[in-house]
Amino acid sequence: MTILIFLVLLLGVLVFWFWMRVRQAARADFIRRYMFPAGLLEKLAKVHPNRSLKDRQLVARALRQFFLVYLKSGYRHVSMPSQVVDDLWHEFILYTKSYEQFCKQAFGRTMHHTPAAVLGKNQRNNDGLRRTWWFACLEENINPRYATRLPLLFALDQKWDIPNGFRYEPDCSALRKNGDGVIYCGGDFYHHSSDSSGTGDTDQGYSFSSDSGSSSDGGDSGSSGCSGGCGGD
Repeated sequence: MTILIFLVLLLGVLVFWFWMRVRQAARADFIRRYMFPAGLLEKLAKVHPNRSLKDRQLVARALRQFFLVYLKSGYRHVSMPSQVVDDLWHEFILYTKSYEQFCKQAFGRTMHHTPAAVLGKNQRNNDGLRRTWWFACLEENINPRYATRLPLLFALDQKWDIPNGFRYEPDCSALRKNGDGVIYCGGDFYHHSSDSSGTGDTDQGYSFSSDSGSSSDGGDSGSSGCSGGCGGD
């Protein structure tokens, strides 16, 4: 009798696990295929008039990547690393009904827009950006630990020299030797959490400190607002 109960419970766990995997796959497929509301890309053109329709479509693709990051992170806090993609996210949120319907089908909940900050020296305050880096890299089959190129979400601001945008490089060692401006480095995201209590969570071997969904990724300066992009929780 005990063995039978154990087998029933095990079967229930396996069925639930399979159902969760199928549901996530369906939600990821929905995000990839989702057609943004008519006129949304034209709204972005008013903010970035130098961007062609092809450029704006690329921004939309990067926003989808950010939504996939949030889904695959298990709805944990993630931070937006791109100013131009964040601008499109802002515009999308203003389509209130469409955004609510999208979130319900993509996540089963609302993805809120919350303030974040740029990569700071305190590694434990960077989990939102580090998590975004990890899953964005995996989405493009890039090794997050030893990236040789940037995922789309981290590349666009530099590609187009976006005003108030953020510049990332996979490896900044050569640039830093030359004292080349303010840059944020993919290699800087790969640092295991110093949380020695064992309370940190992990994603496929990548360690993050514990955080709450309402926390912001504040840098050392403690600045708020969207100066370094914004995050979702």
